[in-house]
Amino acid sequence: QVHLVESGGGLVQPGGSLRLSCAASGFTFDDYAIGWFREAPGKEREGVSCISSSDGTTYYAEFVEGRFTISRDNGKNTVYLQMNNLKFEDTAVYFCVTDLQKDCNFNAYDPVRWGQGTQVTVSS
Repeated sequence: QVHLVESGGGLVQPGGSLRLSCAASGFTFDDYAIGWFREAPGKEREGVSCISSSDGTTYYAEFVEGRFTISRDNGKNTVYLQMNNLKFEDTAVYFCVTDLQKDCNFNAYDPVRWGQGTQVTVSS
């Protein structure tokens, strides 16, 4: 089965950085786009970023553009989300996801597999 395991969350001050990791197993990692969603208290889940499998094209939500960077290491079956200049409003549970497609359909992203999530808290 598809298995996605996030790590790297934690508590950070505003302006700080964290790097999330997503370790994948149970499928041919190289063949599929992988993304990140987040869910903040009292809010709906929202797409954060995605990286395609075919050419590594990346996509970002406007609210993280220029601050977050997604990357993948196919040799390690791992996707990373480098988060810089974190803000209070970035506080959320971050989920690694895939819709089992080669390319990111970020404007209509509908993941079919989710990890368990990792908590990111931005607080002073």
